[in-house]
Amino acid sequence: MSITVPETTEATALVELGELLRAAGYRFTTVTPATHERINHRPGNERATDLRGVFGWNRPFGRGLLPDRFVELMDVAGVLKRDGDTWRSLVRYSTYDGELFVHSPFPTTEPDAVFFGPDTHRMADAALAVVAARQDQVRRAVDIGCGTAAGAIAVAKRLRGTEVLAVDINAAALRFARSNILLAGTPNVQPHHSDLLDGVTGTFDLIISNPPFMIDPAGRAYRDGGPNGHELSLRILDAAAERLAGGGTLVLFAGTGIADGRDPFHEAARTRLAGTGLEWTYREVDPDAYGEELDGPAYAHAERIALVVLTATRPS
Repeated sequence: MSITVPETTEATALVELGELLRAAGYRFTTVTPATHERINHRPGNERATDLRGVFGWNRPFGRGLLPDRFVELMDVAGVLKRDGDTWRSLVRYSTYDGELFVHSPFPTTEPDAVFFGPDTHRMADAALAVVAARQDQVRRAVDIGCGTAAGAIAVAKRLRGTEVLAVDINAAALRFARSNILLAGTPNVQPHHSDLLDGVTGTFDLIISNPPFMIDPAGRAYRDGGPNGHELSLRILDAAAERLAGGGTLVLFAGTGIADGRDPFHEAARTRLAGTGLEWTYREVDPDAYGEELDGPAYAHAERIALVVLTATRPS
C-alpha cells in the first residue's frame, strides 16, 4: 500500500524509506543477536554491499552504495551515522507477515532499544492462532509493550473493524510503531504511551504481550524482566485479570529459566492466577533458547531457558 504524506518529517522519512525498500524487493528475516554476530564475523561480511547488508545485517558501508534518495531520507530521519568514509544505518528493517518493520540497529545495547527478532514472530503467531479461532468475538484488542507494534499490526490486518491499541512505556518504541502502522496501512491500530494498561481505559477482548523476560544485569528496558526474569510477566497477568472482558483472552509469550527441573514462572503464574476466575493453559514452545546466557552469572542456577506461551480466558 502506498502512503502519501504531506511533508517529510522524521517519521514519514522512515515510512518512505520502507516503501523504497519494499519497491526494491527487499526482504530480511532478523535472527537472534548471537546468530547476527556470528554471520557478520564471517570473512567477507565486514562491509555491506547491498540493501540487506545496510538495513538488515547493519554492516558499515561507504559513500555511493545507496541511491541519493535513500541518503536524503536517512538524513531527515536522523538515522545515518557518518564517520569519515564509513557510514552506518541507525535502524534496521525486518520482514514479518508480508510487512516491513523498522526498529533499532545492531547491537541492541541502548537502554531504550526496540528489539525485533524470532520472539516477535513467535508471539504474533500465537496471537494470530487465537484470532483465527474467535475473530468474530474480538472488538477491542491491545498489545502491551508493543515495541515495533508487529503483534498489534498482525492482529489489525485480520480484524479491520477492530480497535487495536499498541501501548508501550518506551517513547522510542512508539516512534517506530507509528511509522510501522503507516507502512502496513493499518489505521485501526492506535499507539499510546502507557505503563502496561495504566494509560488506557476500558476492557479488552484480546490482550497480547511479549514482555521482557530475561534476567539482565545491565537492566536494559527491552530485555530485563526483573530479578527472576518473570516479574513483569506477573504484572501483566494482574492487569489482564482486571481488564479482560467476558470471553476475553490473554496471550502472553515469555521465557523462563528452568532450574533442577522446576519452572519458577509456571509456579508463580499458578499462584497469581488462583482466584481470578480465569481459565488458563501453559506450554513450552521452545525448550532450549538463548543457550549463550547460561555462561553468565545471571543464569548460573539454570539448566536451560525455555520459551513459553500462557493463554488465559475469562469465561463469558
